[in-house]
Amino acid sequence: VTLEKDIYYHGEQIGANLSINNCSRKTVKNIKCSVIQHVEVTMTNTHFTKMVASLESKEGCPITPGSNLQKSFTLNPTAQTNKNLAGIALDGKLKDSDANLASSTLVGAGQNPGDALGIVVSYSVRVSLNCGALGGELVADLPFKLVHPSPGAMVIKKTLTSQDSTDNIVFEDFARIRR
Repeated sequence: VTLEKDIYYHGEQIGANLSINNCSRKTVKNIKCSVIQHVEVTMTNTHFTKMVASLESKEGCPITPGSNLQKSFTLNPTAQTNKNLAGIALDGKLKDSDANLASSTLVGAGQNPGDALGIVVSYSVRVSLNCGALGGELVADLPFKLVHPSPGAMVIKKTLTSQDSTDNIVFEDFARIRR
């Protein structure tokens, strides 16, 4: 499993590229690709894991022993696409229409990730290859970061020119930022 980049912004689609080389004696029946939100509450030492986006495919299956498959999945993890928001960490209030999934917890340079306190949020792309009832499942997790874009990147500039005037007027629209 490979991703196009390490850091994704809210609302951006995540492209996962799969390269499957079946060197086993088992046959792959179907492929499931999902985005998983991992939440750790350090004060109570509890962990939650919730699927926030998922796709399942039988295209290219069965993958017989000795064969290969190249496939791409595109996932869009958003709070609006999840019907059951129980157990999902959000940025914003549940009743707001512009609430996002919680951003990944970032640890500063030189700091130990184990020293983070509070609620630690991380994300991973999980690919499961189903090899049938007797063959079991082969699972791969690949971590990535899901964050808000920097405030400077959210400025949209529009320039209007008038034929009668030599003045250029610049309007700047700023997106609402929640904390």
